[in-house]
Parts: sequence; C-alpha cells; structure tokens
Amino acid sequence: MTVKSWFPHPWLSLLLLVVWQLLMNGVSAGSLIMGAVLGLLIPILTHLFWPDPPRVHRPLVFMGFGFRVLSDILMANFEVAKLILGPSRRLQPAFVVYPLDLRHEFSISLLATTVSLTPGTVSADVSQDHRSLLIHGLDVPDERELINTIKQRYEKPLMEVFECSRT
Repeated sequence: MTVKSWFPHPWLSLLLLVVWQLLMNGVSAGSLIMGAVLGLLIPILTHLFWPDPPRVHRPLVFMGFGFRVLSDILMANFEVAKLILGPSRRLQPAFVVYPLDLRHEFSISLLATTVSLTPGTVSADVSQDHRSLLIHGLDVPDERELINTIKQRYEKPLMEVFECSRT
C-alpha cells in the first residue's frame, strides 16, 4: 500500500488528531493512540465521497479571490445590518436563476459556497445539467446587476484559477 492510500487526506488526519486532543482536554498515550486511529480511519473510510478538485493553475489569483471573498463578507455584513437596522424601507427579496459558465462540479460548489457565505445571498439549488444556480437575495432591486456582480467578482476569477469554461 502507498502512503496516499494510508493517508488520502493528510491534513484532515492531522486536524482530527489535534481536535481529538482538544476534546480530551489533555494529552495521554491513550488519547494520542485513539486520535491517531481516528485520524487514520476516518479519511480512509470517507475518501470515496470526496470529489477530485481541479488543479489550481493560478495560485496567486486564487489567493486574491480568497481575500476578495473575505472582504466582501465583511462589507456585506455591514450592508445587511444597515438594511435590517436602518430606516424602514421595503426590501425586494428575489430568487434569481444565475447562468453558470463553470463546468467542473468542484468549481460550481466553490462558487455556490461563496455566494452562500456572503450575507444577503444564499445558493438554493444547482440545476440538473449544472448550467444554472438558483440564488436567493435579501434585497435584489436589479437581477442583472446581481448576476453581473457574481460573474465578475467570483466566477471569472474561479474560471481563471481552474482554467475552465463551458465549451
């Protein structure tokens, strides 16, 4: 057996060992052994359920994407708080069908997760053919603007990072 078959997700194994030690509130031989067993078995038993992510072709763009998402989450928190706590005005919630240019399931999942992490929007569904994403927005006065914002800020960088597009 290869190292990859024993440790299909080495970072997960290490994380499980550390979390087990934190849960045990101390380090002993028994808790280290049990943490190591869990860190070994859980990734082995679940590796078939993990998708194969596409190769990252532009790591610096990916880092920039991560910083953009973090700053957007922070700004969206303030915008949502202002909408809820500010002067009373009529919100315009809406479901928007977002056309996808991404083709890889992992990339689509990453986009859907990004949309859901940003306060005020949530990904509700991916179509069966993986060509559209159903998004709910808390306040959507213009659907086109929401679609263009997501396309420019999130989907285009993901396409660049994973070098993928729909053909």
